[in-house]
Amino acid sequence: MIINGVSIAQDILNTLNREIKGFKAPIQLVVFTVGSEPATEQFIALKKKHGERIGMRVSIERLPENVDTELFIQHLQTKAADKSVHGIVVQLPLPPHLDVKRILAHIPLAKDVDVLSFRSKQLFKEGTLDILPPVVGSMSEIFRREGVDVKGKRALIIGKGPLVGEPAGVWLKSKGAEVTIVDNNVKNLAAYTTTADIIVSGAGVPNLITSEMIPNGVILFDVGTSELRGKLLGDADPACASKCSIFTPVPKGIGPITVAMLLKNVLLRAPQELSSPR
Repeated sequence: MIINGVSIAQDILNTLNREIKGFKAPIQLVVFTVGSEPATEQFIALKKKHGERIGMRVSIERLPENVDTELFIQHLQTKAADKSVHGIVVQLPLPPHLDVKRILAHIPLAKDVDVLSFRSKQLFKEGTLDILPPVVGSMSEIFRREGVDVKGKRALIIGKGPLVGEPAGVWLKSKGAEVTIVDNNVKNLAAYTTTADIIVSGAGVPNLITSEMIPNGVILFDVGTSELRGKLLGDADPACASKCSIFTPVPKGIGPITVAMLLKNVLLRAPQELSSPR
């Protein structure tokens, strides 16, 4: 089955639109970004478009490419102290000269809707965080809709990044899956993919996974995005879909759902006093 991420995202956004009307004050998300990488720009545009569609304010803070870590943190702290801001996202990746860990550490727990700060990730690993990382929330939503129980399944995570590989591995393991994590430099990737029940790929390498590398009936979450000659591509060759029981294409697969889940987290983190009694 090829997942229609646009349709699922719209269902979630319709619910959020109804919920946001019950708030007494505007709900605001602030997205910090540096540079203009095409895949990054598309995700930012989706956040702004869908956020504003449901009635949320989405402010984009574009910092110059030569911004240093200290100045970035100053900008972030200003927004963090603003009571009209309910969610803060630092759009990754950042330029290599910036200290990403230090920057993410300054996102307050109450406004860390991407679950990227050390404290948020720690609570998530402990199973005590009240929200899910957006990619994990998307996977959970797809599994719920398709009636999939991951307990006992062999899950392969390709990529160890903070947005996809790391949280996906933590969550799948907590649900009882047997998790193996590799990076895109592993030798003989097919030795891992051919024995997997679930594959989550966030490597950002076009056509890294071909149909010959996967078994029939595998669940394949393609969460990798890269740009080639102006076109967005995923990690999996689209031909993989014919062998998958669940397949998320790029574009219009898990990406739109992830944006919807991020916006859901913003509403979940908005102070309860702003919500009118129902």
